[in-house]
Amino acid sequence: MDQRITIVTLGVASVPTARRFYEALGWTASSASQGDDVAFFQMNGMALSLFGRAALAADAAVVDPQPGFPGISLAQNLASPDAVDAAFAKALAAGARVLKAPETAFWGGYSGYFADPDGHIWELAHNPFFPLDPAGNLVLPA
Repeated sequence: MDQRITIVTLGVASVPTARRFYEALGWTASSASQGDDVAFFQMNGMALSLFGRAALAADAAVVDPQPGFPGISLAQNLASPDAVDAAFAKALAAGARVLKAPETAFWGGYSGYFADPDGHIWELAHNPFFPLDPAGNLVLPA
């Protein structure tokens, strides 16, 4: 199996509400989005999908548990602490809920966490040990 992820799908309570949130962050939905059923956002080399939570559980043939900590977070690394602060402010203006305000992290970087309207956890971080290439893609050490 190849070492890659091509789509991250978030199960959401309302696709239109979630889509509006991500569009308020400045993201553009793909024309592949299908009305109120699913929304797709092109990312660097992959896509984010928003799909109804119940529909996603049914598609995966699992029972949808009670909401709570999902045991997963999504992250976006940024070029500087100032860029983290700016992106965090934009997320809050779009309706995000602060989980942990951006601060200097124990590991030597700078990060903060917010939750989207469905409680999906996002980390915004500047990690000086994981540089970004000119296109903004994360470059891990070999």
